[in-house]
Amino acid sequence: MTTARPETPAADAGPAEHLHAALALGDDALVLAQRLGEWTGNAPTLEEDVALTNIGLDLLGQARHLLGLVGDEDELAFHRDEREFRNLQLVEQPNGDFAHTIARQLYFSCAQSLVHRELAASDSPLAGLAGKTVHEVAYHRDHAVQWTLRLGDGTEESRTRMQRALDALWRYTGELFDPVPGLPVDLPALRAPWLRDVTEVVERATLRLPSGPDRAAWAAGGGRDGVHTEAFGRLLAEMQHLPRSHPGARW
Repeated sequence: MTTARPETPAADAGPAEHLHAALALGDDALVLAQRLGEWTGNAPTLEEDVALTNIGLDLLGQARHLLGLVGDEDELAFHRDEREFRNLQLVEQPNGDFAHTIARQLYFSCAQSLVHRELAASDSPLAGLAGKTVHEVAYHRDHAVQWTLRLGDGTEESRTRMQRALDALWRYTGELFDPVPGLPVDLPALRAPWLRDVTEVVERATLRLPSGPDRAAWAAGGGRDGVHTEAFGRLLAEMQHLPRSHPGARW
């Protein structure tokens, strides 16, 4: 006997349309938590080992709440296939070196901070969660900002690595502002304040964001529609290995 898998909310869900947003935001948090968990025991310093693990746990808590609104959180995390996930392609990108992880955190947490503030002020069923998490998301942003400044204005090696990371991940930032059904936040309108925020940090770090005609050519996306990069399949295989190998097991 098999257990029915929770389905992605239908497009015509009506009053429950906020579940589309819960699934998208929950998948973002879940996948990024998994990525940050890969640093446990591997971070450059003990302090950062603890910091990145704690940020990952914050995100995992967000994911559990959001996915719990949609269905069984364990089923949704461990028994969906790749095309059923609705996370941004940005959060699934490999950790790379420490600078790469910080650039990913800077881009994502600056956007997430804006979204959670808007969401907390709305009348959405998701407003309560956003109100509780807005402060922890602000910490995630501050952590990324401080490390961007330290790496950018540090040694020539750290500056080169940080610039390389900002350039490599830029193509995935456009999807941060694609509208999400059921999310009462004008995401396209947040791109301008996000860009001002990120630009200010990057320039303080004596770095630069990609500019000129290349910006449009670098656009990537499709994660919200279940289209993911090659790295996501490997992440999912590792995350889901035990539950799929031992279905129904309880620890």
